[in-house]
Amino acid sequence: MRELTKRLGWILLLLVAVAPAWANTKISVQQLKDLLTSMQQSKKTDEQEANKLKEVELNEELTGSVANSLKSYLPGPLTTVQVEILKEQSAFLAPPASNLPSAPVPDAAAQQTMLAKAADFASRVYAQNPHLSVTKTTIRFEDHVITTDSIGLKNNNLLLSPVQLAGTNVDQVETDNGVEQAAVSKTKTKWGANCRISEGEPGTNLGVIFHDASTSGKIAWLRWQMIEGKQTAVFSFAVDKEESHLDVNYCCFPKTTTADYVKLSLAPWAIQSVSTWNPFEKVVGYHGEFFIDPDTGLVVRVITRAEMKPTDWVLREDRRIDYGPVVVAGKAYLLPRDSITATETVPNAESDNATCTTRHTFLFASYQDYQLTGAH
Repeated sequence: MRELTKRLGWILLLLVAVAPAWANTKISVQQLKDLLTSMQQSKKTDEQEANKLKEVELNEELTGSVANSLKSYLPGPLTTVQVEILKEQSAFLAPPASNLPSAPVPDAAAQQTMLAKAADFASRVYAQNPHLSVTKTTIRFEDHVITTDSIGLKNNNLLLSPVQLAGTNVDQVETDNGVEQAAVSKTKTKWGANCRISEGEPGTNLGVIFHDASTSGKIAWLRWQMIEGKQTAVFSFAVDKEESHLDVNYCCFPKTTTADYVKLSLAPWAIQSVSTWNPFEKVVGYHGEFFIDPDTGLVVRVITRAEMKPTDWVLREDRRIDYGPVVVAGKAYLLPRDSITATETVPNAESDNATCTTRHTFLFASYQDYQLTGAH
């Protein structure tokens, strides 16, 4: 029986080891629809369809409206979660070319007019948003950790399975002048334990991002795109580290040190490893996109991609924030409604006792019930 358990353990290890070779098969949104249609016609079970979807990755954005149109093809909750994961993972990509407007590229003067309106909105109007409180609901997706003790492998060894739902957290947060304050999370998770890393600090203020991009002088036309039925202008931007105010901040990573003990008459030198838990904080360059209403200059979406080094404990931090009109105490404001953060971290950091390598996390946050601070 022990030999059988051990053999099954090695089979599982082999499957996980080769997972990247097939888990990153890139397909289009249309190919995803074709795959779901084929599995429905073949009468695949919810579990079978969900497992198949873990093998693919989208190479273009699965928008919310298209994801909703796929619901009739989904046989159950497992498949529904996997489609949601695909949607969140693709949130930083452009939608299918067939879904993009065919309008001509605006001339240089028209582009400058849009950017001037957007700069005024970001630096003056948005920055004057009042002190607000809001309920922030965060859904966490991540690589699932499997302890191998239960399958007869070496103790303290961990395996990572494809990204899946890890939990939901609700916090009451505050924003001041459009800047979200760090939440005091009610979660009991010990950050750093079991290879789990904190959600990080809120993203940089919209006004600061626009200022950084303008200072770097690297804003360029990218494309037209439809967002909630409105033709929107998309500009790319890049910010050098010297002009950047993007602070990447996560908790917590282990660091191993060694301590020497005095040699006793009957004992050799003893060296003991001591691990401490430290945050990772670093100002970095970044790039991304502005999504601007060409008529009003309102910034309806911003994407930032931190430029990390291969030696950093945080290898990736991509953020997307979607803004929308919200009425608070009878007055309309443009405020964050949804945000998505994608990270790749090295949970073992500088520890000599590493139990897992990299970990991927996707955080989807929604904001509801904005209120003036102190209002009831």
